Parts: sequence; structure tokens; C-alpha cells
Amino acid sequence: MRAGARALLWPAVATALACALLASLGVWQVRRLGEKEALIARVEARVHLAPNALPPSEAWSTLAPADYEFTHAETSGHYLPGRDALIFMKPPEGYGLEPGYMVVTPFALKTGGVLLVERGFTPVSKIDNAEGRAPPAGETEISGLLRAPQMRNPFTPADSPNRLIWYTRDPAAIAAALGVGGAAPFTLALIGPTSAGSNGFPRLVEATPEFVNNHLSYAFTWFSLAAALLVIFVLYARGRSGGAA
Repeated sequence: MRAGARALLWPAVATALACALLASLGVWQVRRLGEKEALIARVEARVHLAPNALPPSEAWSTLAPADYEFTHAETSGHYLPGRDALIFMKPPEGYGLEPGYMVVTPFALKTGGVLLVERGFTPVSKIDNAEGRAPPAGETEISGLLRAPQMRNPFTPADSPNRLIWYTRDPAAIAAALGVGGAAPFTLALIGPTSAGSNGFPRLVEATPEFVNNHLSYAFTWFSLAAALLVIFVLYARGRSGGAA
């Protein structure tokens, strides 16, 4: 029996370490579940509130993304036509299969400063008609959701500032490429009114995000793997013990 116990020592250690790792991953997913549910609740609350005034420009430098992300805001001013930035995106639901771009146009605020407005989606086949997608002229009131800069990942293509094409939402870089000073550190995803040009683009898209929340199933998977590994070890240990007897 002593020899059998020694034979099980390293398998037991390996099983314990593996189970601990799998269980810790399960705990981490449970924690992420709580964070994601809190985020969804916060966004849902902000999106469905009546629009607030845009944060004043003097406060922009002190704002953190959590302070404003998905806040429903309204403001007034006028578009600065002639140069748009384009953020590549897949087609929104109901817009066919052709990918395209989110058209971003600077908007001079009546209260001072410039806001980059995400005016809507234009498919690749229509994007070269800059005159056709020109924004409406004159003073206007707009409403939308404030959006924070996007994080890049290792698979994000490199932006092309010289072509004014981006693959992430980067207000600071976009404003610099457009030669716009005093721009807000966030964008506004337009809800209304539409700012489509003479060619009917860009078209408004649903600004409310759809969150993927699979953390509970992930946690169940990790905990199940830990339990299964433990059962396998117990059966293995019983088999070795029976063979040794």
C-alpha cells in the first residue's frame, strides 16, 4: 500500500494543481459575470434616460470613460463639412451584406469646442461620393449616445490617417488628422435627426450596444472540468489500489 500511495503522489499533485487552476478560472468568470451585469444595468439606465446637456468643454480633460460612456446627450451647433473620417465596420442588421464605414464629421458646438459625430453607416460602394454624403448646413440640434475611444487588439488592422480611414474609434487621432482643434475626447453616436446627404447616406444605425454575456456558461464549464478531473483521479486511484491489492 505504501508503494501504491507513492505511485499516486505525483498524479494527486498534478490533479490538485489542475483542479485549482480550473476552479480559479471558474471563479474569475463568476466575477466577470457580476461586472458585465453591472455594466449592462448601467448602460440600460443611461440609454433610456432623457438626454442631458453635453459636458462642458472645460470639464473634458477630467472625464473618464466610465463618467460618460453611453450617456444620452443633446447639443446644438453646426457641422464642419468638407472632410469626414471613416471607421470601417460590418453592415448593421438590416443593411445587407456589404461592409462599409461609420462616417464621422466634426460638429462645431454653439457653446465652444468641437464634437466628432458618428453620423451613420455608408456601404463601401457609396463611400467615394463625398459630396453626396455632405451633412446638412446651418445650425441644428442633435441627440445621441456618447462613446468612449475603442481599445485595439493584436488583430486590429493599422489605421490609415492619410486616407482618413480608421479601424477603431479614436477621437484624438481622428481630430488631429482632420486638423480640428479643441475636440472632445469622446464621440457622439447620432440618434437624431438624420444627417443623410443627397445620396441618402450615411444612414442612422442602432446606437445601443448588444452585449455578449456568456460568463455564466463559461464558469459552469470550468467548474465542470475541475469536477470531472477530480472524478477521473478518484477512479484512477481506486483502480491502482485494487490492482496493488
